[in-house]
Amino acid sequence: MISLAQETPPSRGEERYSRQVLFRGIGAEGQRKLAAARVAIVGCGATGSALAGLLARAGVGTLRTIDRDYVEASNLQRQSLFDESDAAESLPKAIAAARKIAAFNSQIVVEPRVDDLVPANIETLLEGCDLILDGTDNFETRYLINDYAVERSRPWIYSAAVGSYAVTLNVLPGQTACLACLFPDSPRGMVETCETSGILNSAVNLVASIAATEALKLLVSGPTSEAKAPSDKEPLAALKRCATQNHLRQTLLSFDVWTNEHAEVSAAKPRPGCRACGERDFIHLAGEGRPHITLCGRNSVQIHERQRPIDFAEMDRRLQSHGTVRHNDFVLKFWHEPYEMTLFPDGRAIIKGTTDPAVARSLYARYVGS
Repeated sequence: MISLAQETPPSRGEERYSRQVLFRGIGAEGQRKLAAARVAIVGCGATGSALAGLLARAGVGTLRTIDRDYVEASNLQRQSLFDESDAAESLPKAIAAARKIAAFNSQIVVEPRVDDLVPANIETLLEGCDLILDGTDNFETRYLINDYAVERSRPWIYSAAVGSYAVTLNVLPGQTACLACLFPDSPRGMVETCETSGILNSAVNLVASIAATEALKLLVSGPTSEAKAPSDKEPLAALKRCATQNHLRQTLLSFDVWTNEHAEVSAAKPRPGCRACGERDFIHLAGEGRPHITLCGRNSVQIHERQRPIDFAEMDRRLQSHGTVRHNDFVLKFWHEPYEMTLFPDGRAIIKGTTDPAVARSLYARYVGS
């Protein structure tokens, strides 16, 4: 019989994750793998901040948060890592998230990147990560992530929420369908966004919880830190083990938390002839699938989003609560201080008040959708 005085107290790390280690699907070895893992979260808004918080508390060793935007008061209803002081200071979301995580888990590393993920910097921003998580607000960036992940044989998880609707998909290159398998083309015409259609924080938390759990399954199925090798073959072997041994979901899952409608579409196999994972034609990685952006006169940026018909009457209705809107048959004008957006019937837009393409892209994605 050993007295309490003779027992060695558990370390802070052991105590912190003790309830998670008790879970059979993770255990002590799984926790060590989580500590050695490196995860990139692209977009640190509603879904991204929820993902970051969950994985940080679970003990994922390194999180790289990538976001081009800053915290606003309207974010606080659903973006769980931020508070009123972040909004008052207009802190970049990546920085604010890193500070909040450091306050509740100083044992992990957070690498904030205040940047816009584009073909020119994707290699630098995602280099060295075992898993990529989607917290973005537009398909343009998601297709770019998909091209990179398929080309590099890196797993990623697509997640989205708008209104009361949430959807997520695990992409295991070479094993399951990729995003381009299920959605060969970008959405055309009117696209719902959180700004124009609203969003419930419960939908965000649902999709983040599901995606975070799938991420844990992937990470604990990988090689031990000692066995890790920087080769492209090892991730594929780990994906096969994960899919067969650890209950990884192989469907596109959607759920409406308001109506309780839900659906699953099989994504167990790549689609024959898929542009990305079949033909390996990475147009988004090459920059071909992106709207052309140019400086347009003084303090203006033009986004050439052609062949995307816009219903001005419907867009007028959506934007009324966000600023001043006027339109005729030829043009729609939208004023949201300090910016002015001129939208044309084919989807092209001129945004006054900035010369920063990242700001223009963010405004376009927020109010028009992409």
